[in-house]
Amino acid sequence: MKEAVERIIRSLVGEPDAVEVNENSDGKNVRIEVRVAPQDMGRIIGREGRTVKAIRSILFVAGQKHGRRYQLDLVED
Repeated sequence: MKEAVERIIRSLVGEPDAVEVNENSDGKNVRIEVRVAPQDMGRIIGREGRTVKAIRSILFVAGQKHGRRYQLDLVED
């Protein structure tokens, strides 16, 4: 799942080399942390959060299929 999220995020941002995606799992819960360049944070969030909501919806459906719960966190440094 990490690779799919990374591919989606890299296609949206202006600096794809600055994208970092980490996946932490503890049983059924999987946390995916995404770091992007500060100027790309707005592109990931989108207007009224629509873009990040769409990515989270994809993760929810994938989680239903795999019997897991995915959580997407955007990390600011």
